[in-house]
Amino acid sequence: MAGQPRLTVALTFDHDAISSEVDQGHGPVLRSRGQFGPRVGVPRVLALLERERISATWFVPGHTIATFPASVAAIVAGGHELGCHAWAHEDLAEHPDDERAIIERSFAALSAAAGIAPTGFRAPYWSLGPRTLEHVADLGFRYDSSLMADDVHPYRVPVDERHDRAVSDLGRPGPLVEIPISWALDDWPQFEPGPRGVGPMSAPSKVLEIWAGELRYAWEHEPGGVLTITMHPEAIGRGHRLAMLEEFIGIARSLDGVVFERLDQVVGRWLAGDASPPAPR
Repeated sequence: MAGQPRLTVALTFDHDAISSEVDQGHGPVLRSRGQFGPRVGVPRVLALLERERISATWFVPGHTIATFPASVAAIVAGGHELGCHAWAHEDLAEHPDDERAIIERSFAALSAAAGIAPTGFRAPYWSLGPRTLEHVADLGFRYDSSLMADDVHPYRVPVDERHDRAVSDLGRPGPLVEIPISWALDDWPQFEPGPRGVGPMSAPSKVLEIWAGELRYAWEHEPGGVLTITMHPEAIGRGHRLAMLEEFIGIARSLDGVVFERLDQVVGRWLAGDASPPAPR
């Protein structure tokens, strides 16, 4: 499409804070790790984004809004987008009878915090039940960012899919736009250890190699694409990791035609040029 950037980089942050620890009944140590997000990670990230003049998208559970209102207010004051991330970082696939009410409660809290209704949704754990995205579309969201059927190109989330062992029917394009994500472009599996703090944690140099490699490939081979990076303030907010993010931003800025945008801006531009609107229900 004429006039679109060569490549868009979307920096996104899941501001979970202590929501998942409370939901799962974890103790003081893991709750303290969650508190590192609003206490240390968020101020550091916001300062970096302000220096770099970058607007980002923050997916925020309702529990974080209720528990750390000043942290969320600082995000809004910085000109960033708030997106829905359930209430207490629930695995929505495990709450089929309650998920609509959970999303509605979060929607109301986000609308009050931002002064505008959210348009984006990201499932905690990237875990979706059979009807999760149906509820998301019915509640008026414009996009989701939980699926992986592409790497850098938005697409319509399919509806009416049918799957069995004989054959799968892949459905038809629905109303939601998908901004695809990837574990490889998520800081959590790279930086956070397993149970009881045991397990490998990657050096930032390894993560930079992965993210910069994806960036350069998309810039060279996928013009018009959107590279979406998923981060968590309690992970990326450590000093040596934040320095890596700053280096990544510098690499992106060294490539002609790369821009940074919020996901609502990406989706608005994509919809303006979409030649294949969803089929009617």
